[in-house]
Amino acid sequence: MDAARRKIGFCFQGSALLNSLSVFENVALPLREHEQVGEDEVKRRVDEKLALVGLSDAGQKLPAEISGGMKKRVGLARAIIRNPEIILYDEPTAGLDPVMGTAINDLILDMQKKLGVTSVLVTHDMSSTFRVSNRIAMLVKGRIIKLGTPAEFRATDDPYVKQFIYGESEGPLTRPA
Repeated sequence: MDAARRKIGFCFQGSALLNSLSVFENVALPLREHEQVGEDEVKRRVDEKLALVGLSDAGQKLPAEISGGMKKRVGLARAIIRNPEIILYDEPTAGLDPVMGTAINDLILDMQKKLGVTSVLVTHDMSSTFRVSNRIAMLVKGRIIKLGTPAEFRATDDPYVKQFIYGESEGPLTRPA
């Protein structure tokens, strides 16, 4: 299990930052907890990952001193600190305004390109889904009801998918069971 876990980085919806630790210390935590590396290597890697997410100057700040978008980027820096092959994102744009949501989506795409990682997003944000995805799976009651490309989702006649992607209040998803 440890070998499998090492290949996956987790980016939590609420960032899951420890408020008593600085941004630097939050990002460094997985290295200090799970790897045998010296402090020079910790500093090098944390500085590298903070630069990748555009937070080079934020290392000494506390989570309470930074914006929601910055917290998301700190969470992403921590998720990539151990160089995973896959990054799992839980609602990466939740709680962000549309401009910051787009910035986070662009950062996800940037990480895919620069790091060669696979991104898996769990989200209700269809704008985000269509912006960053090349494959989409829609689940209803724990079952995949549609799997396809963004173009296939947009062109579907499936009433469940249409109701969800267009945010319609009437349809099969809102009918009593």
